[in-house]
Amino acid sequence: MRTQSKGKVKKKMNWKHWFPFYLMFLPGFIYLLVNNYIPLYGLQLAFKKFSYRKGITGSEWIGFKNFKFLFATDDAFVMVRNTILYNVIWILIGIVLGVSVAILFNEIINKTAKKFYQTAILLPYLMSMVVVAYLVYAFFSPNTGLVNNWIVKGLMGKEDGIMWYMESKYWPFILTFVQQWKQIGFGMLLYLSSLVGIDTSYYEAARLDGASKWQQIRTITLPLLKPTIIVLMIMNIGQIFRSDFGLFYQVPMNQGALLGVTQTIDTDVYRAGLVNNNLGMSAAASFVQSVVGFIFIVAANTVVRKMDDDSTLF
Repeated sequence: MRTQSKGKVKKKMNWKHWFPFYLMFLPGFIYLLVNNYIPLYGLQLAFKKFSYRKGITGSEWIGFKNFKFLFATDDAFVMVRNTILYNVIWILIGIVLGVSVAILFNEIINKTAKKFYQTAILLPYLMSMVVVAYLVYAFFSPNTGLVNNWIVKGLMGKEDGIMWYMESKYWPFILTFVQQWKQIGFGMLLYLSSLVGIDTSYYEAARLDGASKWQQIRTITLPLLKPTIIVLMIMNIGQIFRSDFGLFYQVPMNQGALLGVTQTIDTDVYRAGLVNNNLGMSAAASFVQSVVGFIFIVAANTVVRKMDDDSTLF
């Protein structure tokens, strides 16, 4: 009887101990369930000819026709090329800029200056892409833009400004600048969180040995940041088949003349789903993006495991 009563008391105490943790876990679990798992029911749209009258369940199964239509269009090569190339370039630039800014920010001693720069760098990341689009337009508007009025006409002495929203050759650079300007604050925080955890005794020993600041960065900072860099790179590679819809649709103002350099899979999915009312094709594109992203993550993690097993994501 004593043993049973002790067991009951023990179970009761364990429940009281773990209940707050389950309670804290519950909101995140509900969000994950509603936002990530319940929508999986709609994946069947990728294999159906959707009808509003029949609904998702009653719509006709058409196999892989939505996937064939997606990649058989004339714009398939352009949108896949743009999506992949932009992501590859931005991953590389993001690593270099993120690590560099984090190292420079960590060298700031004054607390007031540190708060100011942290706010200034992080503020673009918190901005809506709609706001960013109008900021870009304020610079590149053909008639009232600052670039045309102050630089092209004022400094360069040209009478006619550049029609920025009609010239596609400029937009790979504009989009790259805007994307890095907006994301650099978040990237810096991720690297900075690892940077502040490095034991300062390493740097003190290096200074005693006469190591310069660059030598300290090259032999201490970068090697210790390598696991964080690799993990973030693997996660970004998993998103290589996706793009920021707002950046490619809202910032160029959906100009048809720029589609050659601004059309990506996500913007094409939007046009197919809402403009052309083809929900099956949109679902097929999203399904392909998820599968390709999973394959890229597993492949990148496998390559990293062969090179450095301690730096893998899983």
